[in-house]
Amino acid sequence: MSTRDGVTRRDLLGTGAKTALAGSLLTLGGLPLLSRASAYAADMGLAHEQLRTIGLSVTVQDRILADFKKESGVGSTTGTAATFPDAQTKILSGSSDYDCWETIGERLPAVQITKKITPIPTASVKNWANIRDTFTKPSAQWPVKEQIAGQIWADAGHTQLWMVPTVYNYDSIGYNPNVLSAEEANTWTALFDKKWKGRSGLNTDPLIAFGQAILAMDSLGMMEAKDPANPNRKQIDEAVKFLISKKKDGQFRALWGDFGELVNLLASGEMVVCDAWQPAVMAVKAEGKPCKYAVPKEGYRAWAIGVAMITGTPNRDAVVDYADYWLSGPPGIAVSEQGYYSPTTNIEKVMDPDKYAFWYLGKPWKGQTWRGIKEGDLRDGGSLQERASHVAYWHQWPDEYDYLIQKWDEFLNA
Repeated sequence: MSTRDGVTRRDLLGTGAKTALAGSLLTLGGLPLLSRASAYAADMGLAHEQLRTIGLSVTVQDRILADFKKESGVGSTTGTAATFPDAQTKILSGSSDYDCWETIGERLPAVQITKKITPIPTASVKNWANIRDTFTKPSAQWPVKEQIAGQIWADAGHTQLWMVPTVYNYDSIGYNPNVLSAEEANTWTALFDKKWKGRSGLNTDPLIAFGQAILAMDSLGMMEAKDPANPNRKQIDEAVKFLISKKKDGQFRALWGDFGELVNLLASGEMVVCDAWQPAVMAVKAEGKPCKYAVPKEGYRAWAIGVAMITGTPNRDAVVDYADYWLSGPPGIAVSEQGYYSPTTNIEKVMDPDKYAFWYLGKPWKGQTWRGIKEGDLRDGGSLQERASHVAYWHQWPDEYDYLIQKWDEFLNA
């Protein structure tokens, strides 16, 4: 039975507890967060409400929450950092400790089906007018539900949002350019290439690992998969056999699950190629160690995180204003300077022009060396437009989620 169409609350709780997204993406410590536009300085009448949020530490930050409290006038703010599966389990268990979940688009079905979240009207989000087309205009490349522009909407008229996007990116492969050439690294098959036996890394999140394995198998002529993010049972069976064979052959130095672990393994040279988050690649470069982010010929993995309102929250206005705050511009500066993207064009109005040109437009870096980026350097992969045009798939909730998790357990135990 398809989990998307017929998943039970028990199934979701069981499988959600088995796996964890591999650690937090990256904290924002040490990076500047500018104050918001004066439009938010007015009293919003939120002094009687509070904002209790849960999500990855990439967005759930004390400084961001403190700034939101100051600008909105909300009575209090608290944030809990948790992996997506852990947060999902808490919410599905009926916890009333949170007002919103800063979740990833692919996990929305788990809380939609169980009615644990309530849609947010677009009319109540003042900054929605400046959202990027990525979130409102589906690409002809995929069916609507297989991309973020089809996953966040609660109605066909686009008046209700399951999730207000706050951060997104296109993930790829981190590699040591002193060991691998760009040609060798610019393909998902590099993770499984015998040349890098014992020096390759794989993420412990099955929704990431299976998609990458399927992309590689497709390139190697071992499989034909139109939608690597939503494999059928036969494709899952073939992929797990492939993964188990690679594991038993000693291909992987580590199944990494933590941001710090990923950075340490790359910086030490123990791993020379792995699926990676771009901020981790930047962190390695900041240590003065060689590291680059590949441009895979098969395409990037795309994802988006956003604010979803927990059903029954007594702080609805605070949640809506928090989502709107993220789209105001300044909150996206810190995440942009780590290699993520803000979903609003407002970011251009508040970010330093030279930094915006580097991170979003693919222009050379200007100024002093910063975190390993030197004068004249270009962002790996180029501009936002270039990277967005080279996507293999958007993350999504697989129809055969329970079966995929069962097979992932077989891989872990092999």
